[in-house]
Amino acid sequence: MIRKSLTQPIEDYLKTIYMITRSHERATTNQIAEALEVTPASVTGMIKKLSRTNPPLVEYQRHRGVVLTPYGNQVALEILRHHRLIELFLHQILGFEWDEVHEEADRLEHVISEEFEERMALALGNPSIDPHGDPIPSRDLQMPETSNRMLIELRPPQQATISRVASADAELLRYLSSRGLTPQARLYVLEYSPFDYNMTIRIEGQEQIIVLGPQITRQIYVQPED
Repeated sequence: MIRKSLTQPIEDYLKTIYMITRSHERATTNQIAEALEVTPASVTGMIKKLSRTNPPLVEYQRHRGVVLTPYGNQVALEILRHHRLIELFLHQILGFEWDEVHEEADRLEHVISEEFEERMALALGNPSIDPHGDPIPSRDLQMPETSNRMLIELRPPQQATISRVASADAELLRYLSSRGLTPQARLYVLEYSPFDYNMTIRIEGQEQIIVLGPQITRQIYVQPED
């Protein structure tokens, strides 16, 4: 364990900053506040605190946002490993649906021991992805590579396989599951509208045609076929 005696709120901040900086150079106060549903003033106070720990967990510059230090990054990856292993364990072993696992994992990720983590990983066959297709950091806290191609970027007549769904919204996950839009599903892009960005697709093995708006196609990541 590399987290020492960090509190749950601190771990939540580090995980959130990590997730934001996966797609942004630095995490802003407002981005963190929105993700954690707290006030910007609370965020400023916490990140100043995290920048003064020994060793520092974040690097903070006023008006420029925040990034994790190498130590903070390792802590965030450890929490993510816990979270995603728990999600998969709940889904694969205990029979939870993929839209039910996120909140349970949020509660449990902070309290499981490293021995419990290791036994979960072994029981699951040392997996590399969770039920949503998100990568699980390895035992030595390396993050596997994933496809960063969003479905919205594809155009007819491209074909692709869904690699992951970047959402914890239970209602959206239930909708996607009902339409067969889950990891490993193969899809065909039939139409794309440059005016409203709607996309018409078909899932392999299904006859129904599905129309998706940009709010959804920006959260589905795919591996296009050449």
